[in-house]
Amino acid sequence: MPAYSVKVIDADIGHYRIVIVPPSIAAEVGLCGGCKARVRFNGKETTALVAIDPSIKEKTVTICRWFWEEIGKPERVDLHPHVIPQSVRFIKEKLRGRRLGYEEIYTIIKDVVDGVLTDTEIAAFIAAQESVGMDINEMIHLTKAMVETGVKIDFDRPVYDMHSIGGVPGNSKVSIVAVPTVAAMEVFIPKTSSRAITSPAGTADTMEVFANVEFGLEELKELAKKTYGFIVWGGTLNLAPADDILIRVEYQLMADPLSQMIASILSKKISMGVQNLLIDIPVGREAKVESLEKGRELASIFTQVGQGLGLSMRVALTYGGQPIGYAVGPALEAREALQTLLGNGPMSVREKATALAGLVLEMAGIAPRGAGKATAKEILASGKSYEAFRRMIEAQGGNPDIKPEDIPVGSHRAEITAPMDGYVTGVYNRAITLIARAAGAPHDKGAGVLLHVKRGHKVRKGDVLLEIYSNSETRLDEALKLVSKVRPITIEGMLLETYPEEV
Repeated sequence: MPAYSVKVIDADIGHYRIVIVPPSIAAEVGLCGGCKARVRFNGKETTALVAIDPSIKEKTVTICRWFWEEIGKPERVDLHPHVIPQSVRFIKEKLRGRRLGYEEIYTIIKDVVDGVLTDTEIAAFIAAQESVGMDINEMIHLTKAMVETGVKIDFDRPVYDMHSIGGVPGNSKVSIVAVPTVAAMEVFIPKTSSRAITSPAGTADTMEVFANVEFGLEELKELAKKTYGFIVWGGTLNLAPADDILIRVEYQLMADPLSQMIASILSKKISMGVQNLLIDIPVGREAKVESLEKGRELASIFTQVGQGLGLSMRVALTYGGQPIGYAVGPALEAREALQTLLGNGPMSVREKATALAGLVLEMAGIAPRGAGKATAKEILASGKSYEAFRRMIEAQGGNPDIKPEDIPVGSHRAEITAPMDGYVTGVYNRAITLIARAAGAPHDKGAGVLLHVKRGHKVRKGDVLLEIYSNSETRLDEALKLVSKVRPITIEGMLLETYPEEV
């Protein structure tokens, strides 16, 4: 019988596993404030940081509600001093540059999932991948370990999917158009998507504007009976659960190492039963991949890892030198995606969505090789994509009759205008991303940036270049302060800086 009864408190401390104990328990077990303890419950074990509260007199272990629910709502727990796990040694060896085998990588990933490793130790594993990197075999091992430490779903039919590596603001809306275009031809495409890591919106963030994206496995199987396509967040499915833990730490580090990105994408897809996968790699200035040469290298890596795991793979290199469409941020992108499905969206969204959907239709044998994009364009123009999207929204519990103007955006708005006449010479991904995130995206669904111009547009002094939206006046002010520092848009002849700066 575990030694100590549990007291649950409702406190928001983020995703930090912490146990609060009185001095009597600390002395009995041999714990100190800030150190780690092994927490045993119902035959399982995890690791938590220790906080000592002298005001607690009874022998109870206090746990935040989310942590208590995560470990199965135990009534009692047992505490033991933390012993450094073997996985930490493997992480250190990786930091020193050694290649790891499957069993070593599996041990690390299993300890991530079981809560044995702290965020600091997980951050070291991410840093090792960022600084040292992994070879093809290690990436295959990492992906396989992430699949094996979760559950795998079987839909008992051919499964297709597409996934973008991201890095370009406005990109999340593309799948909102492409997936229903594929599904309209009765090709099964159950898309699991990520929430944003470094961008203003992930596809799951944008789809959530329309409908629920959080489903359990059994709910997902029921969803598959109603529609040929859906877009859901993979975080609630226990598919490659290590991925969601690693992403949370990556988000704090603003890091996205190549090997982890590849393993993250492929593990989720394999766990979802995907056999046929299209990967989108945006290429361009300030994208994650800045040149075609680098894009081809990454495409080769994706293909080798994917084929090593038994996937049928295709990789598309797409233009990513400026934002896709004009809207950046979940609600703004949702509006633009719906406009595109209704036939009124920007050309860049329409062209990219139909190009990707067309490649999947070719993989499925619906269109001959080279004719997929034309087929996808016909489907979109006919209204079949929109009708398929309506079915998706309804199946996921949303309102299929929603119109673009029904989607609420941030209640606070500011305009940035052109300081002079001229032609737009640059619209910069990183600057747009920083401004949208400063405004509150993706957590504030209504926050983001709405562009009025793209590279090559002619403007006159006073013309609106972009609008910033937020539901927080404070956050809007922070976003506005960034504009003059990061310069999201440049016009030919624009004065960029002066030296020395005024005092």
